Amino acid sequence: MVYWNKSCECMDRNKLEELQSQRLKKTVERIYYNVPYYRDLMQEKDLMPEDIRGLEDLDKLPFTTKDDLRDNYPYGLFAVPLTEIIRIHASSGTTGKPTVVGYTREDITTWSELMARTLSCGGAKRDSVIQVAYGYGLFTGGLGVHYGAERLGASVIPISGGNTKRQIMLMKDFGTTLLACTPSYALHIAEMLDEMGISKDELKLKHGILGAEPWTEGLRQEIERKLGITAIDIYGLSEVIGPGVASECKYKNGLHIWEDHFIPEIIDPVTGEVLNEGCEGELVFTTITKEGIPIIRYRTRDITSLNYEPCPCGRTHVRMNKVLGRTDDMLIIRGVNVFPSQIEAILVDIGETEPHYLIVIDRIGNMDSLEIWVEVSEKLFSDEIRKLEELKAKITHEIQSTLGLAVKVKLVEPKTIERSEGKAKRVIDRRKDSVK
Repeated sequence: MVYWNKSCECMDRNKLEELQSQRLKKTVERIYYNVPYYRDLMQEKDLMPEDIRGLEDLDKLPFTTKDDLRDNYPYGLFAVPLTEIIRIHASSGTTGKPTVVGYTREDITTWSELMARTLSCGGAKRDSVIQVAYGYGLFTGGLGVHYGAERLGASVIPISGGNTKRQIMLMKDFGTTLLACTPSYALHIAEMLDEMGISKDELKLKHGILGAEPWTEGLRQEIERKLGITAIDIYGLSEVIGPGVASECKYKNGLHIWEDHFIPEIIDPVTGEVLNEGCEGELVFTTITKEGIPIIRYRTRDITSLNYEPCPCGRTHVRMNKVLGRTDDMLIIRGVNVFPSQIEAILVDIGETEPHYLIVIDRIGNMDSLEIWVEVSEKLFSDEIRKLEELKAKITHEIQSTLGLAVKVKLVEPKTIERSEGKAKRVIDRRKDSVK
């Protein structure tokens, strides 16, 4: 087994929890005396730093949400003067102000270390050639992977996202062995390879470090088959640090959270109550080593569960299961909770369509309607009508059986659904534009 930092990755659980408690206490002191917003929240709860003695007192602390970061835009949650911040990142901010995070020099060192661990988990070594097709800029993905790869000692191709034909040309010419991008973009690259008449055997690709969006086990198998790689899921949030919060190992049975830097909790997304081990709920993180912008009990909105069972890889850090979806991405259709990943899993299991789909929700009168556009292959689309009707009926039955909802399935031609060079757009919700 190859580790980047074995002493940390395989630390005894008791020692790990002692370290977490020590670092938590220091972090609480830091935010109390350096971040007025947190100090006010703690005083409202009649809390002083000395009241937090360790992990057992974590649930006494207030939650932090994305709205809190926006309300304190841009630097209100920073715990150090701007003169100590050497890097500023921000969320995409599609509506309103973005969320802003700052890094001290030590934060960048920590981030690089965690990404080196993450890349090692995914099969990267010093002789790897890593093509970073995550976006560079204010988004944390590209530079996070980049710095980790350099820390590892690998060769980095900082190509960013887009221009897929050029991506493939450089992949082939430069001998890329590891691809880092979103799962949906990896799938798009595989399709473009086919269009260009290039076999995966002409490439040196061995591994994929894929994240930034939820994806199913079925989609992983599709990507691995089409690109001839081992695809590893990684997890991160810019508000917590960026990529490098958690990573799968070669056993692909949950993502190891680097607990010497982040304390995870699972809560009931409605009540905020901390749930027992193994329960599914909203993931919450507390950072315990960040200097620039320490975050206390950050509500990620991601739905998952935690697994504390020993992993065959030897790493002792808790594993989070693949993210089912987000509380803010969850669709409520006629009173039923629906996640896009449920639709994807059904389509991939059926296996007779392309893994591209679009969920279209509308309101007709006072009733929500659900329509799924499913892309079929050129061969299947040109097949006889009866076979298409049979496939449509099969998909409709499987989705209705799983969701317990009436659904309309529409089979569409190849390339009908827009491809993404970043996070895939899976949902069009027209209800807000409908007249009730």
